[in-house]
Amino acid sequence: MQKITPFLWFDTQAEEAVALYTSLFGNSKILRTARYGEAGPGPKGSVMSLTFRLEGQEFMALNGGPYFSFTPATSFFVSCTTENEVDALWRGLSEGGTVLMDLASYPFSKKFGWVADRFGLSWQLHLAGRDKRITPFLMFVGGQHGKAEEAMRRYVSLFKNSRVDQIERFGAAENGAEGTVKHGRFLLNGQEFMAMDSNQKHDFPFTPAMSFFVDCATQEEIDEFWEGLSEGGKTGQCGWLEDRYGVSWQIVPTVLGELLEDDDAGRSKRVMEAMLRMTKLDIKELQRSGE
Repeated sequence: MQKITPFLWFDTQAEEAVALYTSLFGNSKILRTARYGEAGPGPKGSVMSLTFRLEGQEFMALNGGPYFSFTPATSFFVSCTTENEVDALWRGLSEGGTVLMDLASYPFSKKFGWVADRFGLSWQLHLAGRDKRITPFLMFVGGQHGKAEEAMRRYVSLFKNSRVDQIERFGAAENGAEGTVKHGRFLLNGQEFMAMDSNQKHDFPFTPAMSFFVDCATQEEIDEFWEGLSEGGKTGQCGWLEDRYGVSWQIVPTVLGELLEDDDAGRSKRVMEAMLRMTKLDIKELQRSGE
């Protein structure tokens, strides 16, 4: 599993959405399907989550109920090799969706378009002339405007094998606040992310509908990421937190999946019930609950 996996919260459409995405992107496959058991909170036997691969990268999707909605503050930046790839993805993702920037030629790209698909998830399609790649993209707007560089540097300080690769800033004559991040690229544990500041009057914030699932091998890792990312933010249930910028993270032990998918239904139910009572997840307590 990747160290950091984009995690998508749907109401009940996770299966439909994943079927669409895996039909559009190459090197794609549904890897695992987990179903709700007796402990719920969804109907027993219904699909809880799916782990899937797009262009060789892992993603997770949850049927979690009608609590959160996607916003363009978080999107996926898709670098494509050919115009045909851009056009095919645009047709599939824009059907029933909302165009945020027309598919056209721009000063920064020979061909680019920004669309929210039929499920509300946002995609930026860019003709890059390199191997296709999907990169999480964070846009800092409203009260978070001007904090993109601070956030990037904070994140790379918390993850190993991480660095800020590129920061391009708005100039005085450009349509952005001078000195803020026009385009930023950074690596977290070797994975690529992008960020920018926008001073436009957007009314959308970051949202828990899009979070980052951090796979932790030890309790020490859980403790470090939990403390580092939650500082100045808010903590929630089941390993969820919102950092000081409003970005959502899940700090989760590797062993949790094994415990929840145990063949003994009673054991997995006890683990689920224990997890639902926790804020920061405790590996030993989870393991004890399944004994």
